[in-house]
Amino acid sequence: MKLSVLASASVLVLALVAGAHAEDKTIKIATEGVYPPFNYVENGKLTGFDVDIANALCEKAKLKCEIVTQEWDGMIPGLMASKYDAIIASMNITAERKKKIDFTTKYYDTPAKFMATKDAKVTDISPAALAGKTIGVQGSTTQQNFLEAKYKDSTIKTYTTVDDASADLAAGRLDFVLSDKVLLDAWLKKSSDGSCCELVGDDLRDPIFGEGKGVGIRKDDTELKNKFQKAIDDIRADGTYEKINTKYFPFSIF
Repeated sequence: MKLSVLASASVLVLALVAGAHAEDKTIKIATEGVYPPFNYVENGKLTGFDVDIANALCEKAKLKCEIVTQEWDGMIPGLMASKYDAIIASMNITAERKKKIDFTTKYYDTPAKFMATKDAKVTDISPAALAGKTIGVQGSTTQQNFLEAKYKDSTIKTYTTVDDASADLAAGRLDFVLSDKVLLDAWLKKSSDGSCCELVGDDLRDPIFGEGKGVGIRKDDTELKNKFQKAIDDIRADGTYEKINTKYFPFSIF
């Protein structure tokens, strides 16, 4: 009888300890850190729309979180290797990516856009009009996939970051850059080279770009996915999302 009681007490202690450890676990969230105004470093500190959203989601879900930086090309492999637990880095939800990882629903969605030099006076951005032109794009992105599928007669040059591509456009080494509209608009306004260029053509929306930007989660981490999903719904409902949106943009990007 005494042994049975002791055994039961031991199980209870172990359960309590395990529960305490679960509550104390730090959830690591990866972002890129070179993608203003969404995620970037300012005065040595990570900031931006994605970072503020990540912090708001963690607060709402009562999660202890740490935001870490990760280069874009290694973002999904790093999640799958458990280097971190989630991705909040303006990652488009696409069918191809969903083969490897899971996503919440979108937390924002903005169109893609071409950028060119002002003196190019671009009026047509069709694949036929851009045949023979060199287009810069960040590698391993939906924009790269879009160009490879639709602009097969153009030369596509990939870059580690969109800023690198934009700098080459300003220097005359490219004819166009394709990226997120809001990102390019921010570069035009803040970069010392921004006066060179302008956004051209219509906003681009295509199934290749996916279903908007979502929180990336490992496929086996359903509990964490559900916590982030509920937190997205909650910050949308209580005004937190709108407050963060207004901090960075004069229009809704949801």
